[in-house]
Amino acid sequence: MQKYEHSFGKNDIRGIYGDDITEEQFYNIGFGYTNWLVKQNKKNISDLRISVCMDARLHSNSLKTALINGLIDSGVKYIEDYGIAPTPIGYYSEFAHSLDGAMIITASHNPSEYNGLKMTYNHQTLNERQIKEVKEETFSLWKNPPASYTSYDFSTEIISEYINDMKNRFGNIGNGVKVVVDSANGTGGVVGPELYRQIGCEVIELYSEPDGRFPNHHPNPSVFSTLKDLCKTVVEQKADLGIAFDGDSDRIGVVDSQGNPMTGDKLLLIYALEMINDLGTNVNVVSEVKCSQVLYDTINNTGAKAIMSKTGHGYIKEKMKETGALLGGEMSGHTFFKDRYFGFDDAVYAGCRMIEIISNHKKTDKSFKVEELLAPFNKVYTSSEVRYPCPNELKKSTLEYIKCTVENNPDMFGSKIEEIVTLDGMRIVFKGGFALIRQSNTEPVFTLRFEANNENECNRFKDTMIKCLDEYLSAKV
Repeated sequence: MQKYEHSFGKNDIRGIYGDDITEEQFYNIGFGYTNWLVKQNKKNISDLRISVCMDARLHSNSLKTALINGLIDSGVKYIEDYGIAPTPIGYYSEFAHSLDGAMIITASHNPSEYNGLKMTYNHQTLNERQIKEVKEETFSLWKNPPASYTSYDFSTEIISEYINDMKNRFGNIGNGVKVVVDSANGTGGVVGPELYRQIGCEVIELYSEPDGRFPNHHPNPSVFSTLKDLCKTVVEQKADLGIAFDGDSDRIGVVDSQGNPMTGDKLLLIYALEMINDLGTNVNVVSEVKCSQVLYDTINNTGAKAIMSKTGHGYIKEKMKETGALLGGEMSGHTFFKDRYFGFDDAVYAGCRMIEIISNHKKTDKSFKVEELLAPFNKVYTSSEVRYPCPNELKKSTLEYIKCTVENNPDMFGSKIEEIVTLDGMRIVFKGGFALIRQSNTEPVFTLRFEANNENECNRFKDTMIKCLDEYLSAKV
């Protein structure tokens, strides 16, 4: 059991298949999860209603079989098995079918040798504390799995149900919109292209067939190098936009009509301004510390409220619940709509909302291009994300050193510091920009990001921060 300890993370269970993730483990998680659910809602195990789905990885099906056997052997009588389906379909099922929870076998955008598990309860993914509790239940109830597993088929038509629901929500809003959809051989291909056709779009497909080897490119739209084929096709086909999904379709990437990928904060600003235009300024929007200052300033200048959160979709969802926010999102493309939807991260639904925005603008201006909505970002220069190596055991002391150095030398960046935010690492805010350092929760690196009024100023912020890090770590390593 000890070898499975570190696969239980803050947001999900994840690791390398065969080492950190095995059928034995998933069989036993079936017992741990159901026992935990019983303690939450005071139901009998036999009364629990649970859905299971999986991504396209080559080992997902055997893990699903083991998991379902664990659920059944623990006493669960009602299980909906959706097979290969987007993670948001699992989330959706809890709302649509009044289930007690959903279990989604996926490692999201990780390489093909990884796998994992996401779990829900009470219309939310389990948080860090809840995952720890499930781990404790799993280990305390650990059983030897059967010599062989029996595959059970409880499949339903949840994907058709989802598409019909979205069609009812959006009608034919996509009429006149041409979209290229890159599903990266993940789960998005079983839903996204068909749905976008159903709402009226002209759709050009890339890599729709699920294939857990991910033969064409890595399924991570926040890494712009994975979007080369999408960018090229959008330009060649004169499309209005390109939409990309990650491996399990809870994160979206968008390419504008010129073939330029948009960062997550740009997407979020487009969604936010459209929502504020529709609903007025009584709108809260939650995002993370890595996002552009333009996002926060532009939203706040409308009279609405932009709220900063720690990085991580779990933190953003908690902050949305706390503040009653109607919209949330992060740089990686996780986007959460509480307005007209359920509040979970669904890249296929987010694509519908982007198509709707473009369609509405084209009704009054046939030549409209989505990149026109990004004008506020033209006033700043933003660096790409810098990943600075640092041993995990030195992260805390390094960050303290940076904080002390900045406090003792407030002019070190060559621009006046207006605010220092220590919510998640250190975000040093200047007029028209910022310098950010935060420690990765999963890798031995610091994440650095910089924004300024021009490229020279941005590079000065970056060079100053990296020099400070070099000076400290060179003496420690």
